[in-house]
Amino acid sequence: MKLAEYLDKDLIISDLSARTKKEVLAELVSPLPGKFPGVDPERVAQVLLDREMLGTTGIGDGIAIPHGKLDTLDQVMVIVGRSREGVDFASLDHKPATIFFTVLAPSSVVGLHLKILATISRLLKDNAFRQAFADAEGGDGLWRLLQSV
Repeated sequence: MKLAEYLDKDLIISDLSARTKKEVLAELVSPLPGKFPGVDPERVAQVLLDREMLGTTGIGDGIAIPHGKLDTLDQVMVIVGRSREGVDFASLDHKPATIFFTVLAPSSVVGLHLKILATISRLLKDNAFRQAFADAEGGDGLWRLLQSV
């Protein structure tokens, strides 16, 4: 599976300014209406927050993979964000999260959603990739890096 097939340059935020989990989720989904006019970012952020209540998606090593399903979506969306400062995301290793991959899927999609989550998880286990992600110059640099995966 090529993760790049599910990415959109306009859904990459290279320098998140949010300082809390709730703010990060809102900032991550903020570009959605520009690409998908029918999508309500407040509703999407609430779905992600509700999922966080079940257990953190901060998996450690500076990584968080918030995800959720919505009836109103008609395709899988992946939003990428980077925080230079790091955000307390209640991660399993208690360290701040700096790398965010948000996966949103229609409620009817099961297999693809899981495959994308697994692909992201495998990719982010690679120390060299995480370092390249941290070092990438702005949104264009992140876009170029992500096109290779």
